[in-house]
Amino acid sequence: MDELHITGGTRLDGAVPIAGAKNAALPQIAAALLSPHPLELTNLPKVSDVDNMLRIISLYGAEVQRNAGGTVINAQNVTPGEVDYETVRKMRASILVLAPLLARFGSARVSLPGGCAIGARPVDMHLKVLSALGATIAVEGGYIVANAPDGLKGARVVLPGPSVGASETALMAACCANGETEILNAAREPEVVDLVACLSSMGAEIEGAGTHRLLVKGSTTWRAASHHAIADRVEAGTYAAAAMITGGRIELVNARMEHLSSVLQVLESMGATVWPGDRGVVVEGHGRIKPADFTTEPYPGFPTDLQAQFMAMASIAEGASVIRETIFENRFMHVPELSRLGANIALNGSVATVRGQPSLKGAPVMATDLRASVCLVLAALAAQGETIIKRVYHLDRGYEQLDRKLAQCGANIRRVSL
Repeated sequence: MDELHITGGTRLDGAVPIAGAKNAALPQIAAALLSPHPLELTNLPKVSDVDNMLRIISLYGAEVQRNAGGTVINAQNVTPGEVDYETVRKMRASILVLAPLLARFGSARVSLPGGCAIGARPVDMHLKVLSALGATIAVEGGYIVANAPDGLKGARVVLPGPSVGASETALMAACCANGETEILNAAREPEVVDLVACLSSMGAEIEGAGTHRLLVKGSTTWRAASHHAIADRVEAGTYAAAAMITGGRIELVNARMEHLSSVLQVLESMGATVWPGDRGVVVEGHGRIKPADFTTEPYPGFPTDLQAQFMAMASIAEGASVIRETIFENRFMHVPELSRLGANIALNGSVATVRGQPSLKGAPVMATDLRASVCLVLAALAAQGETIIKRVYHLDRGYEQLDRKLAQCGANIRRVSL
């Protein structure tokens, strides 16, 4: 099991290539199951969640060919069997294969998924979507059993909240349903818009991407397709925070400013200078960080996946910051570990008050989930002395070569295999 050893106090300066978005890649890999024709996906990030998702679809019979240019998925010989829990327990996104299998074959049996331990994150919304389109759903012995022997039927689907995963499930299922489907209260996240672009390249007819109302024609005539995934806005925001917390400057190559508006707004309020570069976005930190007051919200609001990283910055700000988490419960699991480095954080339900300290001090800490582990890396970059971070497999789920990218900007970081 690997550890990261980080000695803080170095100003970062350099350019970081932002990888393809993990949260865009996972539903696109699942979407390949809808069609008997090949789908080529380019710009997939080299992270373990993507490896696991490709493994899951290959266990259903998809042929996966990976090369330097991209990944070609051929789902011609897929069958809707079942995949053992050992494979899906590693991530929640495995629920995304349910809709394509059910929509294409009229039945599916999928194990209840695992993933980060951050609260309820219920799969109920996915199941309600499929029920609204005419499926019968049962949960038996840890498996979701879904049937629609006469096919799914187009319908009006009203989501109780703009859930990204449920919107993606609704989109994929609706592509194969008989008749038109209207999805209301749909998520507007760039990753959902990118899934619409991918499905459209495969032959689907969808209107309203980027709005709360999606119209899907249904009964799609599929065709071979190729799709290039968007850059990862969470990875971009993480390296922006790394520049800021070290008083450095990093060019976020391939990052798209329009996907980061709420993030850059908070960064600027904390004292960063942000400007568009030739290849992406440049972020520079200056002097002591200013405190911030922000709330996590569905897109285009501030993303929950960057809350922990900005809390690390707030921990050395000049004054008190207030952070409200409205998306997931239990999303403050990083607080005890940040506190071990000297952060002063008070929790009251879903609100964190962070009183900035003059400095943090290195200590041994443990990653608890994907985003929490990266906030510890950021705090360690600014801390005095050495920090050792254990359980970094959480990091590898969502960040491609994090230690190498940081080292190229001057960070004193090394990975140690035990």
